[in-house]
Parts: sequence; structure tokens; C-alpha cells
Amino acid sequence: MIEKIKTLAHEYEREIIERRRFFHMNPEVSWDEIETTKIIAEELERLGCEDIKIGFGGTRCGVAADITGSSGGKTVALRADIDALPLDDEKDVPYKSQKAGVMHACGHDSHAAMLLGAAKILTRIKSGLKGGVRLLFQPAEEHGLKSGAKAMIDEGVMEGVNSVFGIHSMSTVAAGEIQYRSGPFMAAADAWELVITGKGGHGSTPETSFDPNIAACQIAAALQTIVSREISPKDTAVLSIGGIKSSSYVFNIIPERVEMVGSVRTFRSEVQDHVEEAMKRIVNGVSESMRCKAGLKYNRVMPATINDPVATELAKSVAENLLGSGKVKESNLNMGSEDFSCYGRLVPATLVYLGVENHEKKSDFPHHSPKFDIDESVLYLGAAMYAAYAWSFLE
Repeated sequence: MIEKIKTLAHEYEREIIERRRFFHMNPEVSWDEIETTKIIAEELERLGCEDIKIGFGGTRCGVAADITGSSGGKTVALRADIDALPLDDEKDVPYKSQKAGVMHACGHDSHAAMLLGAAKILTRIKSGLKGGVRLLFQPAEEHGLKSGAKAMIDEGVMEGVNSVFGIHSMSTVAAGEIQYRSGPFMAAADAWELVITGKGGHGSTPETSFDPNIAACQIAAALQTIVSREISPKDTAVLSIGGIKSSSYVFNIIPERVEMVGSVRTFRSEVQDHVEEAMKRIVNGVSESMRCKAGLKYNRVMPATINDPVATELAKSVAENLLGSGKVKESNLNMGSEDFSCYGRLVPATLVYLGVENHEKKSDFPHHSPKFDIDESVLYLGAAMYAAYAWSFLE
């Protein structure tokens, strides 16, 4: 059946590419994917999918639908995210974004197109499916704080689901390769905000002020010692400062307050706990020593993506059957985050990378770059991978 699935994916290759280009030309940011949702839902209805649900998180964004086989059994979910980014498209291609300031710069257009291709394949072979397939076209992966995965889960899309599989196009992986990783895969993402309040004054008389700028500089430097001196080298953590802003920006004024924002990336909850507590200790201690007051808000935005070993082994086996073992490789840890992680906290789940990097086709720019693109010749493989995982899991 794997060969038949691959043949059907080849049959739909042109259509998958055209669909991806349409999505690329008509991008919509998180929680605004109304037209994208409408187009997907109409296609699923034409294919005869069942229980089509449109709109999540109080919006008209996102689609869930079922494909039911001829015999009862388990249910496997296939997930694709569909949102774009607030970014200008700087590529010179016929399918360049037609919306100023909005662009598919992370490959979600390809994910949606590949899963639609998989839906066509699965509806062709559904009489042989030993169970059900739930298609999840998820909004708002890029939003973070208001995750589309969390909204879909809260509204019941995981009821009766036994496993979840996802694909992410990756511009740092050679086109046509599949990369997998069992266990920790993508990092947890935490966001923090810090406000340091002092006593403002004139730059000529600093002794009359409590300078929050100096406190901020001391804190910025001290925070880096958490990873370098408090976290074991056997563990992984990243603490980044995204911005520092004073309440005034004048050469002869000491400001009243300074704001800082940043992120933390970890894989283990114990490390995550340690970083948060150490930040609080350093922020409060340094601020007090500098005669300032500090308020730290620490928000655990997204859990780490932990790929289930059994699901990952199945995905690896399916990929090797589709591509050959030479095209299937183990991935390194990725410090980026993915709200796919939310599904994996409920049932066995695994996310794999589909390589789309091709220097000659200029598809080697980083994700979230205004020149981001993909090698479209591999999209049929993604559709086949989605469908083949579902078939193999239900078998």
C-alpha cells in the first residue's frame, strides 16, 4: 500500500504545488485565516470528509474533519498549521505574496497543501482503512500566547484520537530528506517581561537619582550566568534578551524606569524551574543593591515537543519505505518551539522535518526570512508521508 500511496501522491503533485502557491499568494496571519479556512473546508467537503468543524477560539479560523474507514478501529490525527507571518515578501517569484506585510515565511502554506493532498489520497483508499483519520488544519501556531493547538484541543478535536502526526518543512534540511528524533525534539518557550523602576533625574547629578539603566545593565550581564554557571553542561538552555527600553531617550536625562523583554528555551521541566527561580533571585537582588525596584513576569508559553518513541519509530519506518534509508536521518535538537507539543501531552505524537533546502532554487533562506521559500518538488513526498503514517498506524 505504501507504493500505491506514493503513486497517488505523484498523481496529485501538480495540484499540491498549485494549492501551495495559492496559499502563498494569499497569506493570513494568526487568527485571521478566514479565507484559508473556507477554501480548505470546501475542498474537504468535496472529498466527502465527515464531521467538518469550522472555526476555533471564537473565530472562523481552522478546520477539523474526519475520514472514516470501512472497519472500526483507532483514530489517528494528522496536523498542519495554516497561519502566515507579519512580514513583507521580498522574493521575485510569480507566486509572491499579494498582501503587503503578510507572508508565509515558515512553510505553513506547504503544510496545508500537503495535508490536502493526503486527504485526497486517503479518501481514495478509505475502504481499506482500519479506523479513522482526523484532519487538523490548525490556526495560529505562530501566535504563541493564544495557541491554535490549545484552542482546538479545548474544543474537543482530540476526543477519540490515539496518535497525532505532523510534518514541518525545514529549509536547513536537504530537499527530499526526512528527519526524525525520538524524545526531546523542540524546546519549551517561555517569555518574560521585566520592569525596573528607579528615581529619574538630571545626567549631571546622578547622585540624586537611582539609575535603572545601570541596574538593567547589571541584570543583563548577570542573567547570562544562569546558563553558564548554574545549568549543567549536560542540559540545554537558552536565555535571550529581546529588547531593553528606557522611559526616556535624552542625552542628559536619567530615566525613571527601564523595560526588558526576553525568552527562555529549555527541554526539561527541572531546568525550566531552575532558570525561572534564578532569574527572580538575580533580578530582585541586583535591583535592591542598586536602590531600584523590579517586577518580573515569567510566562510559560509553550511546552517542549517530546516525540513519542513508538510513534517516532513508526514514522521512521514509513519514511524509509517511501524514500529509502539513505534519505531518512536523525535530527539534532532544535531550540525553536512548536505548539504541536500540546498534542503530545495527551497522546503519543511525533513531528518530523521534511527537507526543502535547495541552493539552486533559492530555498535555503532561514525560516521567518523575507526571502524564505521551499523546493516544491518534494511536496508530494510530504502528502505521501502524511497518508502513509495514517495507513500504517491503523494497520
